[in-house]
Amino acid sequence: MHHAIDPTRIAPTQIVQAQLDAYNAHDLDRFVACFSDDVRLYRMPVQAPGTIGKAALRAFYAEHRFSIASLRAELLNRMTLGDKVIDHERIHGLGEHPTEVVAIYQVSDGAIANVWFFYP
Repeated sequence: MHHAIDPTRIAPTQIVQAQLDAYNAHDLDRFVACFSDDVRLYRMPVQAPGTIGKAALRAFYAEHRFSIASLRAELLNRMTLGDKVIDHERIHGLGEHPTEVVAIYQVSDGAIANVWFFYP
């Protein structure tokens, strides 16, 4: 007997890994599907989110990320704490040299609801 996937039962690491895989495949639809409708992205240290909502997320990644052929994220380390997944990533393709970032993904109801990016 097959049951529909219950999004509340998906482990936070599963959805975060799914978005990382979609990012590296430059698969915009699959990438955006990992996020909640009212997702908020913060580039720290800021008080207000820089990106709000799936439409803004899609537009930003279509124009400024997935348009870069060499773009890829290399996962260096991952920790989990409750509903948060903390990834240390090395991003290739954004500049002459790779950029490191720590991304904290907060997962709610099987989707990424908030992301906080920290740069060196």
